[in-house]
Amino acid sequence: MTEAAYARMVRDRPLAAVLTLGCKLNLADSEEIARGLRAAGYDVVDRVCEADAYVVNTCSVTHVADAKSRGLIRSVRRLVPGATVAVTGCYPRSAGFEAARTLGADLVVGTRDGDKAELVAFLGTRLDRPPAGAAPESRLHARQFVKAQEGCNDVCAFCIVPRTRGREESRSIDRVCAEIEQAVEGGAREVVITGTQLGAWGRDLNPLREPQHLISGILEGTEIARVRFSSLQPQDITAGLLALWEDPRLMPHFHLALQSGSDAVLQRMRRRYSVQAFREAAERIRAAVPGAALTTDVIAGFPGESADDFEATLDFCGEIGFSRIHCFPYSRRSNTGAAAMTGQIPHAVIATRMKRLLALAALQNERWRQRALGKIVPVLWERERTIEGNRVWCGHTDAYLPVYGAGEALRNRITPVYPGALYHDGVWGYSPGEVR
Repeated sequence: MTEAAYARMVRDRPLAAVLTLGCKLNLADSEEIARGLRAAGYDVVDRVCEADAYVVNTCSVTHVADAKSRGLIRSVRRLVPGATVAVTGCYPRSAGFEAARTLGADLVVGTRDGDKAELVAFLGTRLDRPPAGAAPESRLHARQFVKAQEGCNDVCAFCIVPRTRGREESRSIDRVCAEIEQAVEGGAREVVITGTQLGAWGRDLNPLREPQHLISGILEGTEIARVRFSSLQPQDITAGLLALWEDPRLMPHFHLALQSGSDAVLQRMRRRYSVQAFREAAERIRAAVPGAALTTDVIAGFPGESADDFEATLDFCGEIGFSRIHCFPYSRRSNTGAAAMTGQIPHAVIATRMKRLLALAALQNERWRQRALGKIVPVLWERERTIEGNRVWCGHTDAYLPVYGAGEALRNRITPVYPGALYHDGVWGYSPGEVR
């Protein structure tokens, strides 16, 4: 018997699978959609299975992401030909709504709040019988993503996101706090505040507000145990913002997207900071929040990037000493400024640069993990996983270091942990009582 048929027989509710590709913002959108579907009476899962309805939340940041989005839409349509398939996310905005329909979508919508409401309502009309009352709210993930901002007015030369996500729009502090409190009621211990351009939060409001006002409002208006603030840019790192990290509920982890360590490349990318401004932001973070993890994004092979430009990027990454570097080869995207630039880098050169960048990223990540050994840290345990045939618990420290360990019923608990050895992509953690 299929999972969908079992849900109908045992729970008398339709089953919807909400499937997500891409960024933290998409995860936040998917969690909103899932809550809407549960309120309408659906049981909801986040994995591919036989279901009555599918929501495919797509990504279009690169050509690879486009291909994954197309493949996922096709696969769920083949899996259950009679199911309803709704598509949202960035792919329809970049490829066109009709392109998503030809892949098998019954409904294609954008990413704004009204679009999500339309999607939930549409799925209700396509079922052969009404849902049997609202589904009980299942326990949420230990970490939940909450969207505070949508859209981007900064048109970086390599990025298609302003085209797919639209203009900047901030959510009110009250709305963000209400969603966080809903997450707390569902069992979440940590929220990640996310947005397309989170540092732009408040600049479309009247009166003008800044991200520090959002964070202050969250700390004052909610009871969430841990708050993690998503990606920022160097110009967002002010003294007023950093002063808020005196509150231990704010996690000591900052993600600043570097993209390049060459001022010449940053200018062609149309980034709004210099290498020196990034350096000063990193210094301010480390002075105000000792031990904070600093992660970043770097693109290899942007048009016109010389060998010297790339060496400058490697040198600068070495100077800063990131905890983790997310490495990307430049992906030429139509409808972006960089697509028409001269000086496109051959794929073989980009591959060579990526290899060196990944090697540096691995070295810096290992050094960061090594520094964590022997220091008792708090860990939020999130779920069990199978690694090399063993069932282990996995979670993250306040600085977002992955931790693995053994134990009973650790999910959603925050416990002190002694990192004793490197393990997988993080460390193996022991209870302090186990350490002799």
